[in-house]
Amino acid sequence: MSDDAVLYDVARGTATLTLNQPDNRNALTPELLDGLGSGLDSALSDESVRVVLLTNNGPAFCAGADLKGAGLAPSRFDLARIFSTIQDSPKPVVGRIAGHCMGGGVGLAAACDISIARADVMFGFTEVRIGVAPAIISVVCLPKMRRGDALELFLSGERIDARRAAEVGLINSVAEADDFDGSVDDLVGKLLAGGPMALSAAKRLVFEVPGVDREAAFALTSEISRGLFASAEAAEGMAAFREKRTPSWAPN
Repeated sequence: MSDDAVLYDVARGTATLTLNQPDNRNALTPELLDGLGSGLDSALSDESVRVVLLTNNGPAFCAGADLKGAGLAPSRFDLARIFSTIQDSPKPVVGRIAGHCMGGGVGLAAACDISIARADVMFGFTEVRIGVAPAIISVVCLPKMRRGDALELFLSGERIDARRAAEVGLINSVAEADDFDGSVDDLVGKLLAGGPMALSAAKRLVFEVPGVDREAAFALTSEISRGLFASAEAAEGMAAFREKRTPSWAPN
């Protein structure tokens, strides 16, 4: 196995970024942050990549802050920048959560557009137990949570299982170990079936429409809709529908 902190692989339109410091429970070391940031940049600049998949080696998806190396030099990519890159990405970012998530690891799972966790995975906002707070990760977690759930979990530091994490909105779904890879593959296949421009626009709607007033929202969505309907991608998609065939962007 490579010693790289984050492994990068592209196959069948999907760029897979694998957190690869299992001995350190994939804590947010400068090396891991750099690898993650560089991998995201590579995936977003590669026209062959349609979907980005974020996963892990070892029993932890990400243990959060690297407490052992707190005095190390900062990374070129801080956590806020990585969260912003994920959420600004025009390509869907999927979390394949195959290990425990604590602190910043919960933020990584929540920042992904869609996350599927294995049923045996645990989650926790454990920051208060060491005298700090889930500050930066709150930016990506709070929009997905009810206030009452956030208060309970932020203040108690309690660890919860994957099903509870899905109930409070931190992840989308849970799969048993035997069905986990199949569930992830099924989701990625569904995303690859969507038009690239359409997927980017759909993601933009989710992040931008709630932040503007009604008049501005109608103006924004009308502009997006006009652009899509006039695009070559829509022409191809509608032709494929009429001709009962797979559109050119979708896997055969």
